[in-house]
Amino acid sequence: MTDARLWSYKEIAAHIRVQPDTVRSYRKHGLLPPPDHVEGGRPFWYADTVRAWAAARPGNRGRRAD
Repeated sequence: MTDARLWSYKEIAAHIRVQPDTVRSYRKHGLLPPPDHVEGGRPFWYADTVRAWAAARPGNRGRRAD
């Protein structure tokens, strides 16, 4: 089953337990996948995109998989 909910920086930050500014920095430095959707200039990612990225990113030491 896929999760098509769109997440903003805030939801991504909560998922990986960092501040939203950290997620913005990840995007600025090319460490975050491209957004799945942009609305009004604001990027959003599907929850499944974020979960796959978070599971594969370096330094992921068994963080929760909401």
